[in-house]
Amino acid sequence: MIVVVDYGRGNLRSVEKALQKLGYATKVSSDPEEVVKADKLVLPGVGAFGDCMDNLSSYGLKEAVLDFIRSGKPFLGICLGLQLLFSESEEYGPVKGLDVIPGRVKRFPRGLKVPHMGWNTVRIVRENPLLSGVPDNSYFYFVHSYYVAPESEDVVSTLTDYGLDFVSMINYENIFATQFHPEKSQKVGLRFLDNFAKLKI
Repeated sequence: MIVVVDYGRGNLRSVEKALQKLGYATKVSSDPEEVVKADKLVLPGVGAFGDCMDNLSSYGLKEAVLDFIRSGKPFLGICLGLQLLFSESEEYGPVKGLDVIPGRVKRFPRGLKVPHMGWNTVRIVRENPLLSGVPDNSYFYFVHSYYVAPESEDVVSTLTDYGLDFVSMINYENIFATQFHPEKSQKVGLRFLDNFAKLKI
């Protein structure tokens, strides 16, 4: 069973429907026990970093998500679900994140229109099983005003140009996370989600 974490923030149903369309058993849940026991876990997110961290804690899901990640089973973070993995965010902060991936979440520089919204290309810089069958420089859908800056380049899978090259996907061990929205990225996004659902670690 693939579980999509419900902590009161995020595009939960669109992720659930995309995975179900592909034929995978998927459910949205705010139950910490179901989160830990999932075969695969998806952490989506929309909104302010601090509010989302508060919600994860108040729903009792912060430790459940961390326990799942420690289990070594496949984890996918989407949009804010990527940013929450990092040490801290500048958004109304600094605000402490889950601190799974060392690094910071930064706001796009002045002069760039924010949010960065719409279709943009994703340049593959490191091999990644979720990108199998996804052509380099494919277009994915984005909506965000902040981007991640990992301490180590070793976790970076893809880069995207928006006035600067920002990290649009990471992978560290069983953790996969994207700044883009695969569930809103049509055919190429479905291929990406299918790769995740089929992933064996």
